[in-house]
Amino acid sequence: MPLQNYARYLRQLLPVLLLGSSPQLYAQALEPVKGLLTPESVVQDTDGKIYVSEINEFGKDGDGQIRVIDHGKNTVLIKGLDDPKGLAISGKMLYIADKTKILRVALDHKPAKAEVFVAAVDFPRIPQFLNDLDVDAHGNLYVSDSGDIMGAGNGGAVYKITPNHTLSLLIDGNQDPRILAPNGLLSDAKGTHLLMLDFTSGVLYDYTLANKQLTEVANGFGGGDGIVKQTDGTIYVSDWKSGKVFRVNSDHTITLIKEGYQSAADIALSHDGKHLLVPDMKAGVLDPLPLK
Repeated sequence: MPLQNYARYLRQLLPVLLLGSSPQLYAQALEPVKGLLTPESVVQDTDGKIYVSEINEFGKDGDGQIRVIDHGKNTVLIKGLDDPKGLAISGKMLYIADKTKILRVALDHKPAKAEVFVAAVDFPRIPQFLNDLDVDAHGNLYVSDSGDIMGAGNGGAVYKITPNHTLSLLIDGNQDPRILAPNGLLSDAKGTHLLMLDFTSGVLYDYTLANKQLTEVANGFGGGDGIVKQTDGTIYVSDWKSGKVFRVNSDHTITLIKEGYQSAADIALSHDGKHLLVPDMKAGVLDPLPLK
């Protein structure tokens, strides 16, 4: 083999040796992505692909979309959505909270196509503002309806949806007056606890599903939006109104880690846990924030 070809071969082989052949370890260099159309939520799959929901114009049906960022390539995966917000991946399925319904997309199917997983009429009452999504290890989905989030900031609810489409109300403002406009959700793997972040009150709660107990964890987040948790238990929270991102420490004290966003929306952890992916909605930017 000529020397230049052997050198090229080693350059190609080195990432494989470092990362291994498992797609679980497949990574991509993270750079800011600009020019997005009102990005609201983001999630990274195990293969490194990053999916972003783009609302575009609020309240205008049909102009929303899902964008995929794949190692420098930036393409639209799904068009024709209404106001897509929360995203969650379970297996090969991408779930989307789209205004009043839940959609799902088979990521291993080409071309990608969105189908209705839960319609608006399947809810006990027609949702006002479906917002965040999360999924546990059993494939159960959790979805927040932020209610009258743009008005008085009440009427919200949180639902659980099993893989076989069984939908149940977990908690709403009628059961507990502290539930105003629930936004960010984060389930533990077993589906026993659910962190809830309220947009109106700025309070982070822990909800125990077994006894339906709601406990305050921390507060002062203004327009609380997204929640993530690292493997060591550290929690990060975004504040849409102030454009700030916070860390919630183990003693429940709060540390500001970055400010200056126009509107820090529904954050996610990169698959390797080294970055927070922060959609700055008004700026149209996805910012990968390094974590120390």
